Amino acid sequence: MQKIYHLLKKIIACFSILLLSNCIKISENRKHDKEENIAAFDWFRYEGNDDIYKKLSSDKEKYLNPILAGFYPDPSICRVGDKFYLVNSSFSYFPGLPIFESTDMVNWKQIGHVIDRSEQLDLKLAVSKGLYAPTIRYNKGIFYLVCTNVDAGGNFLVTAKNPTGPWSNPIWLPEIEGIDPDIFFDDDGKVYITHNGPPPHNISVHEGHRAIYMMEFDLEKSKTFGESKLVVNGGTDMSQKPVWIEGPHIIKKDGFYFMICAQGGTEYNHSEVVFRSKNIFGPYISFPNNPILTQKDLDKTRENPVTTTGHADFVELPNGDWWSVFLGCRPYGDDLYNTGRETFMLPVKWKEGWPEIIGGKEPIPFQLKKPNLPSSKENIPPMNGNFIWQDDFSKYKLDFKWNFIRTTSEKWYSLQKGKLLIEARKESIQTETNFSFIGRRQQHLNFDVSTKVDFKLKNKSEATGLVAFQNEKSYFILGKRLNDSGKQEVFVERVSKIINNGKGEIIAKKVLKENSDSVLFRIEGKAGLFNFYYKEKENDSWIVLLKNSDTTILSTKFAGGFVGTYLGMYASGNHFITKE
Repeated sequence: MQKIYHLLKKIIACFSILLLSNCIKISENRKHDKEENIAAFDWFRYEGNDDIYKKLSSDKEKYLNPILAGFYPDPSICRVGDKFYLVNSSFSYFPGLPIFESTDMVNWKQIGHVIDRSEQLDLKLAVSKGLYAPTIRYNKGIFYLVCTNVDAGGNFLVTAKNPTGPWSNPIWLPEIEGIDPDIFFDDDGKVYITHNGPPPHNISVHEGHRAIYMMEFDLEKSKTFGESKLVVNGGTDMSQKPVWIEGPHIIKKDGFYFMICAQGGTEYNHSEVVFRSKNIFGPYISFPNNPILTQKDLDKTRENPVTTTGHADFVELPNGDWWSVFLGCRPYGDDLYNTGRETFMLPVKWKEGWPEIIGGKEPIPFQLKKPNLPSSKENIPPMNGNFIWQDDFSKYKLDFKWNFIRTTSEKWYSLQKGKLLIEARKESIQTETNFSFIGRRQQHLNFDVSTKVDFKLKNKSEATGLVAFQNEKSYFILGKRLNDSGKQEVFVERVSKIINNGKGEIIAKKVLKENSDSVLFRIEGKAGLFNFYYKEKENDSWIVLLKNSDTTILSTKFAGGFVGTYLGMYASGNHFITKE
């Protein structure tokens, strides 16, 4: 009996080893199959080459505008001791609400994102929905940020003891209608939230008629209370039919409450206006010399224009100086810009009891004397001027410059052995999903971007490459695929809302000579034109695939929405391309 028992043990052991061996083989095969469905990017290089920066002489006493180049709209700023913190809107990009730190207001280091966990928010709507116009403030050891998640929950508050995070999960503010909330801490300990909202009784006197409301806020209960008070109806002068009063911020100085607001809509007539009152709830009187910031009345044909300025926030320096940050655009044609709304900075002077943004009605300077602050001694990568930036993917996590489109619901990418691996999943760039795309902002009118990718194509539905993306109906792909003959070819796909109603169109293609899985892609941007290049080996010369392709389709004017162009890496196992 004992011999039979030992024999059975040996049989079971052998069977277990055999089973384990087969499991390992199955696991290895699955891993191998998955790796074949992976696009491996070796590096990503970005270079800015704007003409305006070539004309400006280097001056250590001056700073460059914009201070944050590229799609960094709706800036809000606060000071804590000798440090400054700035946040921007990010709409449906994830992680969301980039946050920057600076000691001199010139060199800005990104320290993270306020929304960086899926449990905080699930951003899943159109690209220009999502996170609008945050306000950041600091009070008694805590950072507060209020924001609107448009069409997906409304207004909310998050807090943090450290600006690098972690930031709390959203505390929703259902009583607050509209967008663009501001949080203000008064001297007496009371707290107020001010926001844009519909006109009184939802009755519009004219198109674009909006209003500003205010409510008191209970910090302990994290909720508003009391009556919602109308503080500004319509804007500065109702006889002039003002439109889109929004982006309010409350500032207290010399016994007055000042309310600065954007007016005119985020377009060519955008401006910044100011009101004041002796009482927090008003009545608020409009500044006789409003607006304090706008470019709408200047010659459109001027050289190197900055337009659409507004949506400002103010900050006081330790020495008592005041400065403003605000959004603006750098068009290359008649209201044509692909870079989106950027963050600019100008000084503020107080004259006869009112704030004025110095030079706010004159052409915005690209170079100006720095704020009166000690220069930063930290080596911070530039956020403006002409620079070269390259990511060799040698770190254990992605740089803060990289974003996904919408919240990631699964881990479909990884960093391994100096490569960024992106899984070619079933999601396509033409769908409102979190497809396999990792991108960074286009920060210059003229730029050069390139990357190297290794991807073993298995069927005609797969594609990978380099993308210039505005939204699902306005983008370019410089990529590779299998053609009908099963051969690898490079291609340029254009998707345009105004040309083909958002349908894909191959506008250039060429069969690759080598049977290699690797290919290098390059896009050269020159304002409203793109040149597309490729090569099969690193030491080869770049081959032109398409030159002077019209890229005004990526401008907000034609693509719609509120975001700027992203440049990035993409892979899909189901990239359906319509008839050529």
